[in-house]
Amino acid sequence: MKIGIDKIGFYTPHIYVDMNNLAVARNVEPEKFTIGIGQSKMAIAPITQDSVTLAANAALEIITDEDREKIDYVIFGSESGIDHSKSGAVYVHQLLGLKANARAVEVKQACYGATAGIQMAKGHIALNPESKVLVLGTDIARYGLNTGGESTQGAGAVAMIISANPSIMELENHNVYLTNDIMDFWRPIYSDTAFVDGKFSNEQYILFFNKVWESYKEKSGLTLADMEAICYHLPYTKMGLKALRTVLEETSEEVRTRLLENYELSTTYNRNVGNIYTGSLYLSLLSLLEQKEDLQDGARIGLYSYGSGAVGEFFTGVLQPNYRDHLKIDAHKQLFNMRKEVSVAEYEEIFEETLPKDGANIELNISKDPATICLAGVMDGKRQYVNKLS
Repeated sequence: MKIGIDKIGFYTPHIYVDMNNLAVARNVEPEKFTIGIGQSKMAIAPITQDSVTLAANAALEIITDEDREKIDYVIFGSESGIDHSKSGAVYVHQLLGLKANARAVEVKQACYGATAGIQMAKGHIALNPESKVLVLGTDIARYGLNTGGESTQGAGAVAMIISANPSIMELENHNVYLTNDIMDFWRPIYSDTAFVDGKFSNEQYILFFNKVWESYKEKSGLTLADMEAICYHLPYTKMGLKALRTVLEETSEEVRTRLLENYELSTTYNRNVGNIYTGSLYLSLLSLLEQKEDLQDGARIGLYSYGSGAVGEFFTGVLQPNYRDHLKIDAHKQLFNMRKEVSVAEYEEIFEETLPKDGANIELNISKDPATICLAGVMDGKRQYVNKLS
């Protein structure tokens, strides 16, 4: 039985800051951001968007009434959770109008959470072939104003429906994974911004990739020549390229050229959104599928997932017949085209606008947010979500 990605959706907030302008404001050469780390625009989450609303908006564009009846598991992968107890999946379940007879859980392991969710979903579908699982990778990357990590911030979510006989991609079973207790990136309970040892994290990202790639080749018998492309978790778009370059000498010039060209296409969306943690790998996959018009049915795509702290995994998927018919290419073009640029000063003001930390009530103005699903405020310590279609 084939199991894999039947549908894939994406959402990012309606505002962004241009990285050239941010560089000038920070007294940095713009090329350091646009070329050095490979970022052009950085999505900004207004106070009316959080990890729950981003996930729900991403799922809203792909879900149908038939899906609502078949989805019996919602897995919310995030490191931007909004409650230490209640899962974001439960909120999304309600906002989407899913059936009551379903499981709903939140999964956390830095940027690896959505990948863990996909593997959990595969097991569930293997036991329940008629079911569908909604897997969400949703995050808001925050390092703080004028910090070293500021240029790698972002906000957005990817939603995937995992099922038997998938329309887009069959996920193969040659997975290899690796765990090691390291402190390359972390966010303590008391902090709403992350801590990162950038140089060490880059080194570990590449080290993990090299280790899982070697194990994958041994386990599967496949090589780079068998991959049409490799998509990476992208905290910034140059990161995956650094890892890819470490293995290119294994193959022919023709394969090297193909992998490098396809890598660039796979970074298009990420370059214009920024880091969305758990969703970044799958945004890269979506970028490849929608930007490369001649990507053939049957092509094998490598996927490298990395979550600091750290867990890494390499696995592959095979594109299904007529997979492009099931993508939301026009909707995503419109999503990007409708975004509004804000100045650096406006971005800083939005960044500093946060919910009360003392449990005080607050009512938010959602009229300025074009998203269908928004956070309307907090009342008695409870977040108030609104689906404008309800």
